[in-house]
Amino acid sequence: QLQLVQSGGGLVQPGGSLRLSCAASGFSLDGYAIGWFRQAPGKEREGVSCISRGRGLTNYADSVKGRFTISRDNAKSTVYLQMNSLKPEDTAVYYCAAESFQDMCTIIYDDYDYWGPGRQVTVSS
Repeated sequence: QLQLVQSGGGLVQPGGSLRLSCAASGFSLDGYAIGWFRQAPGKEREGVSCISRGRGLTNYADSVKGRFTISRDNAKSTVYLQMNSLKPEDTAVYYCAAESFQDMCTIIYDDYDYWGPGRQVTVSS
């Protein structure tokens, strides 16, 4: 069964940085596009970023462009979300998701079938 394991996140002051990781358990992420999503209390889940398989095409929500970077290390079967210049409004539970798109990715959560358990990111002074 396809399982995603997340790590990273935590508490950071505004302007700080955190990194999230999404790894595969029992399979390789090579054949999957990976999306990152977040959900703040009382809000709907929103797409943050994604990276395709193969060429590693990326996409970002406007709210994180220039601050967040998604990358993948296929040798480690892991995808990372590097988050810099964090703001209080970035506070949320962050989820990674996988789907076998062909050379593309989306940040639409309905497009993904496989989800990680989520990690809390809190940006506060």
